[in-house]
Amino acid sequence: MTAILTVFIFIIGSSIFSFLNVVIYRLPRKLDFITGRSMCPSCEHTLGAMDMIPVFGWVFLGGKCRYCGEKISVRYPAVELLGGALGVLCLHYYGMNPRMIVAFAFLCILTVVSLIDLDTMEIPFSLVVAAALTGVLSCLFFPEISLVERGIGILCVSLPLYLLTLLIPGAFGGGDIKLMAACGIFLGWKLNLLSLFFAVMGGGIYGIWLLATKRKGKKDHFAFGPFLCVGIAAAMFAGENILDWYLGFFP
Repeated sequence: MTAILTVFIFIIGSSIFSFLNVVIYRLPRKLDFITGRSMCPSCEHTLGAMDMIPVFGWVFLGGKCRYCGEKISVRYPAVELLGGALGVLCLHYYGMNPRMIVAFAFLCILTVVSLIDLDTMEIPFSLVVAAALTGVLSCLFFPEISLVERGIGILCVSLPLYLLTLLIPGAFGGGDIKLMAACGIFLGWKLNLLSLFFAVMGGGIYGIWLLATKRKGKKDHFAFGPFLCVGIAAAMFAGENILDWYLGFFP
């Protein structure tokens, strides 16, 4: 039964992330992603059911549109695989209960934020609101994080980022600041600070690589939202263990 449930959750997760591919493409373009039919972004031909099978549809088509022959980005099946993997991770970490569903919904929002920011260097405010509402909902299912911790979580990262941006214009985007405020509701202050640490480390290494390979100059910017979202996800699943390990050095 465990194996069957795992496969089932993987299929559900990949199917949901298949829909998120549509959201990621259409939301920045202000297109309807609720009622509009899925179509090829190149020829705009409406896709059939067989074209939209998560992961395998892309494999069966050889990574090309069956109607115009244009290549389909490998990012689409990669996102679907990520959705299945995150669904299984939530299942085994939280168990089959409402906590799993809320955590997975939060990861869905983070994924959309990451890829839209990667594409456009902007984080839509609607996604910040969605993250905040998920955080409020999590109060019911994650009572171990107190309301005080959540309240401090709203400010402990976003306020320093805002002040730093006032001192160094362009240091962080407004979407990054708002996102961390919203995610502080879900994580509480300890995990929110840890997620920032992960993000700064990852973003710093990436920035050094960009400079070393001359892909960016010292004054150029890159999307920091994906690093924040990866840091948040890492804090969700490994944060408590890392904090316990770190605090173990202080008797």
